[in-house]
Amino acid sequence: MSPVILLSFIVIYFAVLLAVAHFTSKGSSDNSTFFVANRNSKWYMVAFGMIGTALSGVTFISVPGAVGASEFSYFQFVLGNAVGFIIIAYVLLPLYYRMNLTSIYTYLEERFGHTTYKTGAAIFLISRTIGSAFRLYLVAIVLQHFIFDAWNVPFAITVVICLVLIWLYTNKGGLKTIIVTDTLQTTFLVTAVILSIYFMAKGLDFGIVDTFEAVKESSYSKIFFGMTLLVVKQIFGNNSWVEFL
Repeated sequence: MSPVILLSFIVIYFAVLLAVAHFTSKGSSDNSTFFVANRNSKWYMVAFGMIGTALSGVTFISVPGAVGASEFSYFQFVLGNAVGFIIIAYVLLPLYYRMNLTSIYTYLEERFGHTTYKTGAAIFLISRTIGSAFRLYLVAIVLQHFIFDAWNVPFAITVVICLVLIWLYTNKGGLKTIIVTDTLQTTFLVTAVILSIYFMAKGLDFGIVDTFEAVKESSYSKIFFGMTLLVVKQIFGNNSWVEFL
């Protein structure tokens, strides 16, 4: 596929995101609307959009390669997400509503003091900055290789373009915009997974039943390797669901 066609997909996608940001930003004039969307977001949109927050370019590019080295043990991490979301739904969200919180760090300050509040916030910001930087770097590498190298665009410019586009659609609308765009992102990501499975199965001349049987019989589909400390760490030690807070 030519760089022009690939770039056109990106332009159309971000045009849709910017249109969403424009319409959802109307009335976002106060902090309550910007940060918590007036606490009236549709639960099913939030739940569906959260799938997309756990996925990224790293998921599509790195995880398939990791399966070759460690089978499907990555699924332990996914199970940890499910455990975390249950904790959020039944423990933390009621706390948010009861105390009228915007973030968990306000609770840390009231419960444990200002030092704990600052420490928790600092750890979160540092970890998210590093994690987001790696994800952005990976996406920029892909764009550079498949699109911008054809026009000799410097890599630094590619990174700046990515940052500007992200800033444009998140700057005004706040949480309301992010919920809608995360829903769109999840839709496209899940669609991409389904299409990838379809085309790979078609290339191997597999039907639906044949595909499931091939996965079932493959050694790469193995998830657990005994209840070791690593399994426990993967399920209960991952922090992607904490990032939701």
